[in-house]
Amino acid sequence: MATLNKDIFGLKVENHELVKLAYDAYLANSRSSHAKTLKRGEVRGGGKKPWRQKGTGRARFGSTRNPIWRHGGVAFGRTGEENFTKKIAKSSKRLAVRQALSMKNADKAVFVLDPAVKFDGKTKTAAKVLKDMKLDGKNVLAVAAEKTPEVLRSTNNLSNVKLVRATYLNVFDIMNADAIIFSEAALKETEKWLMGEEK
Repeated sequence: MATLNKDIFGLKVENHELVKLAYDAYLANSRSSHAKTLKRGEVRGGGKKPWRQKGTGRARFGSTRNPIWRHGGVAFGRTGEENFTKKIAKSSKRLAVRQALSMKNADKAVFVLDPAVKFDGKTKTAAKVLKDMKLDGKNVLAVAAEKTPEVLRSTNNLSNVKLVRATYLNVFDIMNADAIIFSEAALKETEKWLMGEEK
């Protein structure tokens, strides 16, 4: 049975600020910027002055596409070029992942697969493994050293399982999982990555 590295799975997390920062950064970096509004110069129509300047008793207007008019342009609206990304240092990101894994391990939600377990590309096999581990029906984050075709075929049709490579672990997936399963090879890759041995 593989032993968990205390520097990764045994940290005492007294402050969750870094985990929260990494969680928010993941969401911000996943955000797309497709929303776009039309400015007054981009809305169709409005070329004719709606009424004469003086003598009507109404306020003066030069275009029906003024932002304060219905169907007019939008002032200070989205341009479609907004940048929502948040940068976080590589060392801080890795520390946040270690803290998140430590929190999950403290909740007894981290598991290491028996080396004898082999995936043959059948969903039934993966489902049986989860059932034997009493994890069926729970949101499971499966961590693999490599996404082999057999592992992909075994887990793709399981709606409660998300498969990630060890070096792509992130705080968002870790915190939203009910259980995290590592293969022994994935555990070694994770340790190498999080302890800074892999650049």
